[in-house]
Amino acid sequence: MRSFRNLKVWAKAHAVTMEVYRLTRAFPLEERYGLTSQMRRGAVSIPSNIAEGCGRGTDTDFARFLQIAAGSSSELEYQALLAHELGLLSRSTFVDLSEAICEVRRMLNGLIKNLTADR
Repeated sequence: MRSFRNLKVWAKAHAVTMEVYRLTRAFPLEERYGLTSQMRRGAVSIPSNIAEGCGRGTDTDFARFLQIAAGSSSELEYQALLAHELGLLSRSTFVDLSEAICEVRRMLNGLIKNLTADR
């Protein structure tokens, strides 16, 4: 059985999640149940699905959970764009966060290809 803590993609996704929590603390209170909650749930979904997939028995199952994580990364990327366009994230903060999210998605896609290459 794999350990998710040994995966670089999980570590990077966890770092993105921690950053999202830090950034959304500064969002207005009226966004607590809106964009703040959405971004946090989307961010948490990425490393959570990586971890859950690691606990599955087959590469096929693991790849499926990685695909879900990749979908969550796209969702989070949009939410970061929305936060920027609403004036909740500065341009430089948005760019940094977006680049980190895209790096996670690239890593996920590479791992998915590696797991499914023999099929």
